[in-house]
Amino acid sequence: MRLLKTALGVVLLAFFTVAVMFPIVWTLLGSFKHLKDIVTTEPKFIFTPTLENFATIFRGADIYKGLKNSLSISCVATVLGIVFGVPSAYVLSRYRTKRTNDIKFFILSLRFMPPVAVAIPWISIWLSLGLFDTYTAMIVTYLIMSISTIAWMAVAAFDRVPVQVEEAAYVDGYNQYEIFFRVSLPVAFKSLLGAVAYAFVVVWNELMIGLILTASKSTTLPVVAAGYTMMGKEVPWGVLNAATVILAIPPILVLGVIAQFMNTVFKHKSGGMKG
Repeated sequence: MRLLKTALGVVLLAFFTVAVMFPIVWTLLGSFKHLKDIVTTEPKFIFTPTLENFATIFRGADIYKGLKNSLSISCVATVLGIVFGVPSAYVLSRYRTKRTNDIKFFILSLRFMPPVAVAIPWISIWLSLGLFDTYTAMIVTYLIMSISTIAWMAVAAFDRVPVQVEEAAYVDGYNQYEIFFRVSLPVAFKSLLGAVAYAFVVVWNELMIGLILTASKSTTLPVVAAGYTMMGKEVPWGVLNAATVILAIPPILVLGVIAQFMNTVFKHKSGGMKG
């Protein structure tokens, strides 16, 4: 019976692994295919690879501008989301009132609100302020997503930090700010990293707001990638697959840098606390 459960677990794990990885692998393969190999009635796993899809993308100047805009806007919006969202989450976790649940629900409601509901009012605001199609407009608008995402997920992270640890630090002479920066943050680091990573990916992949609030100067990479659907009469599936691959690479690299930086900072903080 035990062997049967183990075998069933392995089969289920293999099934879900294939289900998750197949679209990723298929997109990667499609980025190296000619269009005729993609639109064929029978899927082709053996084909003559080509780099023409990537060459088509990199020949245009829009890809470089979109990459620069997306990196700048997403990184700033995520950093500001950390600055405002993490302390807010700590306060909601440690200083509960009868309105705490209402505040948490409001924060969560910002996440499931349709992007178009946010973008349309902002159009009028940014046009009246002369900030339409600027970094400022995009970053402030994306802050709604980054702060709400980080704050909501970080509350759970701080809830898992034992109160006894903070009380022990207080007995040792730490003030409230030192407890937050040198005790709670290092303990909640791994969970907070997940919140930051998710917030960055949400901002990076946002398309609707980018389409509505930009024209040319602040166009983000998802908007540029979406533009490849309008290349001629046929949908260039190979180019779209290549654009998807390019769109996925920067978040992976940026998140690796963020993880390494936060890990270094919090290790130093916790080391200083022990000393």
